[in-house]
Amino acid sequence: GPGNPVYIFGSATGKDGIHGAAFASKDIGENAADDLPSVQVGDPFWEKLILEASLEILDTGAVVGMQDMGAAGITCSTSEMSAKSGTGMDIHLDKAPLRELGMKSWEILLSESQERMLVVLKKGEEKEVEKILDKWDLTWAQIGNITDTGNVRFYMHGELEADIPADSLVLGGGAPVYKRESEEPAYFAEANKFDSNSIQVPSDLKEVAMSLSAEPNIASKKWVYNQYDSMVGTVNQSTNRPSDAAIVKVKGTEKSIAVTVDCNSRYVHAHPHQGTAIAVSEAARNIVCSGGVPMAITNCLNFGNPFDKGVYWQFENAIAGMREACLKFNTPVTGGNVSFYNQSGDGTSVYPTPTIGMIGLIEDKKTITGLDFKKEGDAILLLGNQTEDINSSQYLSKYHKVALSACPEFNINDEYNLQEAIKECLQKEVVSSCHDVSEGGIFINLLESAMASGLGFSACTFQGIRKDAFLFGEGQSRAIISIDADHVTAIENICKSHGVAITQIGTVKSTGIEIDETNWGSVSDFANAYENSIGDTLES
Repeated sequence: GPGNPVYIFGSATGKDGIHGAAFASKDIGENAADDLPSVQVGDPFWEKLILEASLEILDTGAVVGMQDMGAAGITCSTSEMSAKSGTGMDIHLDKAPLRELGMKSWEILLSESQERMLVVLKKGEEKEVEKILDKWDLTWAQIGNITDTGNVRFYMHGELEADIPADSLVLGGGAPVYKRESEEPAYFAEANKFDSNSIQVPSDLKEVAMSLSAEPNIASKKWVYNQYDSMVGTVNQSTNRPSDAAIVKVKGTEKSIAVTVDCNSRYVHAHPHQGTAIAVSEAARNIVCSGGVPMAITNCLNFGNPFDKGVYWQFENAIAGMREACLKFNTPVTGGNVSFYNQSGDGTSVYPTPTIGMIGLIEDKKTITGLDFKKEGDAILLLGNQTEDINSSQYLSKYHKVALSACPEFNINDEYNLQEAIKECLQKEVVSSCHDVSEGGIFINLLESAMASGLGFSACTFQGIRKDAFLFGEGQSRAIISIDADHVTAIENICKSHGVAITQIGTVKSTGIEIDETNWGSVSDFANAYENSIGDTLES
């Protein structure tokens, strides 16, 4: 209510934070690199302190409302909080912690400096919260109070700089809603004309597999993530086990949180609606294969110039695909952002990239299997339909250099049925490993499970299906599990009850790789390419 204090805490506001919005509102020209140092950079260590402090503050019961500061900084967070509650705010910009002297009022208002929170507290309970902020060594200040005016009023050194109805600044209120023109781009029809029969099956599929193992979109990203300490401040909460989603244990319970990020921009470019639905679906599949239940998503939507009719068509259809999948998997969109103008001065746009971040809940650690093989002799089972589909695969685009083809085959009901079957299978606590089939197809799936375990595998392709499509195709709604032979029948019955195809395609071996009874060598040969290709390239 009126009189409740408004605080800001986290990092200080700086002029660097005003450049992010500017950079995201113009095409990327020849001198774009000159702008990059001005783009604000997140600090994961500072973010960790803010997360811990926020959780502790919430436990006090002193919080009326809290919101992070993202796009448009103080302007957005104050207006959104006011509009949602039907109140107003008086904000004194000069009281905000600043990194630089001489910042103007509009710079403070629009700065998007990272790691900052806005919180409204119950009047009289400020001291308890201030002690917590000091404990976590965070910068903080009271910058205003709640009013009953319905307006956000911004002051600078006592002078009123702006007085605006909060509702007029938010969607659903008076904020402008833009309707852009859209038009299906010519490439879309061209992509669907591609015929995989025009591609000959290579004579040396082992050489193809080795090449794909080193592709940046498939290969290990350890060169990047090993530069960060994954255990900072976690008190051994992070499992760091090989699985399709990252798993973090919730302290004091048997529960864990599963987290994943997903988007295949090539699929989205080929079919924005279907490709975005796949991005949500694969994120959900990663959560499910890791033993969890999908709960919610956030997104980072990256597109070209929205005034380009083809780009806006991509955007409209991507949103529709995201909506369809989120409704199917009951994963509400909790937040996100849109980045337009990701294209060069000549109009060449990035592939549309609606990146999906998803969290899920693992109720009991007993359902966590990991993607690594566990035991020699286990049966390897493919869940889902095997199709003769190499469309938009890494195999087609990178090995055969075919830039434009249709989106891989996808049916959202098949995807839903697969995930429900996997959930039930994992509840039986007999599955040794579970790993979804994605970039690189079945071969890369099996290779990753083998590398994570130190074991090998043998596999057989299907009669009547091109061997390259079987091994490297990226048809959706598939996963591979390994399991003791004694439990195969029970798992088959579960899959059949959900209408999901299940087929044994191989066996876990002690060492080596065998495809259709042909020796493909050691796992370590492929692992060398998979593990080191990105680092070798970047350090050369």
